[in-house]
Amino acid sequence: MLTERQLLILHAIVDDYVRSAEPVGSRSISKRDDISFSSATIRNDMADLEELGFLEKPHSSAGRIPSQKGYRYYVDHLLMPQHLTKLEKEGIRSLFSDRMQEVEDVIQLSARILSNMTSYISIVLGPEVFETKLRNIQIIPLTDISAILILVTDTGHVENQTIVIPPNMAGEDIQIIVNILNDRLVGVPLYQLRNKLKTEIAGVMMRHVQNYQQMLGAIGESLELEKHEKVIYSGKMNLLNQPEFRDIDKVRVLFEMLEQDNIMNQVLRANDVGVQVKIGHENKHEAFDNISMITASYEVAGKHMGTIGIIGPTRMEYRRVIGVVDTISKDLTKILTKLHR
Repeated sequence: MLTERQLLILHAIVDDYVRSAEPVGSRSISKRDDISFSSATIRNDMADLEELGFLEKPHSSAGRIPSQKGYRYYVDHLLMPQHLTKLEKEGIRSLFSDRMQEVEDVIQLSARILSNMTSYISIVLGPEVFETKLRNIQIIPLTDISAILILVTDTGHVENQTIVIPPNMAGEDIQIIVNILNDRLVGVPLYQLRNKLKTEIAGVMMRHVQNYQQMLGAIGESLELEKHEKVIYSGKMNLLNQPEFRDIDKVRVLFEMLEQDNIMNQVLRANDVGVQVKIGHENKHEAFDNISMITASYEVAGKHMGTIGIIGPTRMEYRRVIGVVDTISKDLTKILTKLHR
């Protein structure tokens, strides 16, 4: 159990180190307006905090820096999230245009806003297209032998695929096929579409459309959709501005990890509902040993749809970032729910 004085000193060291990126000494702490203790008293408490594992002493430095245990205690017990100003909130909402109709556009914009407001890397796990349901399907001929198949899901996701159509297939037959697909497949989860084509749609088309097999095969191939959520990043180069990442090898290892969508997918899907903070080794990947990740879930019509968050150094401005991530996740929920209606 830390004393009140130790709590004040730990809080001050985290604040100063986040701001300066330099080890914090007892003399600089004693000069703070909110600290009234002598340098000698502060030094003794800093030594105790180091022995307890809350602080670390870098080589060749008289100052201390927070350990991952120290950051964890700070986040769990000392931190008060910084609420965005009314002007900042209005600025965020003004960027989301009422004319935006596609989920991807909203998510990518959210990622850009988040990285711009924090100067860290933003990461967004998009809705899992594979598990969403079909809202509408259209086939638009391009030439005599090709067409665009457009799928719209219940989350607003739009999937476009070019398909081959049989030679001499009449436009009337294409429209009949579209009507059959919409009549029989709207509301069906995307992962069930191919099976429905084989078990139900084929029999109906056989009665109404000649030479339907090739068209049905082309449609079936186009429904082989990606089964993982889409991981979107913004501001990757922001990390190069942080002193901790002057080591190019360290940056390379981290960026290689970020390129592995399957791993990042698993990392983000493991997050619970609400704002979550994972510090250093808590992320359970060596590339993230010096990284903190702050995430929040977002929803559509009460259903968990994805995760949005920030990747930055453990020396992160936690108060600010938690407030920004929380606000944008809630705004994202509101606008996606609106698109869903």
